[in-house]
Amino acid sequence: MSTPTQAVGLDGGSTRTADEVRGNSLGELLREVTTDLSTLMRQEVELAKAEIRQEGRRAGKAAGLFGGAGFGGYMVALFLSLALWAGLSNVMDGGWAGLIVAVIWAAIAALLYSTAKRHARRVRGLTRTSDSVQRIPDALKPTRRESPDEH
Repeated sequence: MSTPTQAVGLDGGSTRTADEVRGNSLGELLREVTTDLSTLMRQEVELAKAEIRQEGRRAGKAAGLFGGAGFGGYMVALFLSLALWAGLSNVMDGGWAGLIVAVIWAAIAALLYSTAKRHARRVRGLTRTSDSVQRIPDALKPTRRESPDEH
C-alpha cells in the first residue's frame, strides 16, 4: 500500500500517492512544483492587495473624520485662546498675556505629540499576509512520514 505524498494541492487537485509521483519524470514534477509555487505567490499577492484595500478604506474614512474634528477643534482653540488673551489683558500687559497663552499651547502640543508617538507604535500593518508568507518555507520542506511497517 502506498502512502499519500501530499494532501490537496493548491489548485484543489486530488491526493497523489508515492507510486503516482514515481511514475512522473523529473521535468513533470518540477513543472508541477513551479506551477504550484506560481499559484501560491499569485494568491499571496491577491491577499495582500485585498488587505491593503480594506485597511486603506478604513484609514481614509478615519483620516477624513479626524480632519473635520481637527478643524473644529482648531476653531474652538483659536477663539478660546483669543478670549483668554483678552481676559488676561485686563489684569496685565497684553504682551505677557499673549506669552502665557503661547506657553499653555506649547504644553498642550507636547502632550499631544507624545500621545501620538505612543499610538503610532501600535500600527499593525499587513498581519495576515505577513503570517501567510512566513509559512511558505515550511510548506516547501519535505515531511518524513512513517510507513506502517516502521513501528
